[in-house]
Amino acid sequence: MSWLITAAASFASGVAASMGLGGGFVLLVYLTAVAGVEQLAAQWMNLIFFLPVGGLSLWMHLKNGLIEKKVLLPAILAGAAGAACGVLLANFLGNEAMTRIFAVFLAAVGLREFFGK
Repeated sequence: MSWLITAAASFASGVAASMGLGGGFVLLVYLTAVAGVEQLAAQWMNLIFFLPVGGLSLWMHLKNGLIEKKVLLPAILAGAAGAACGVLLANFLGNEAMTRIFAVFLAAVGLREFFGK
């Protein structure tokens, strides 16, 4: 039965991510709160999970002419550099600090959504 819950959480995360609704939050919260996965491992799984979803979204946006091709290379290079810096920082901070930082960030986003316009 747990595989069914995992599949449902993964599906919901993929659907939300492909629509630009923050599917990573769904997957990270499920992995850490329900499945008991450590924060750093959950973030790694979330990044791996994003690759096929992001690839499919990119393909669909390219097909529909929604991508400015002249900005692809700078965006890819900046994204790769940011990801590398994020990995180094996350490894430096450790699992406990990353869990707390994610919890504060999630609460801040929730409060902003709840009280913002």
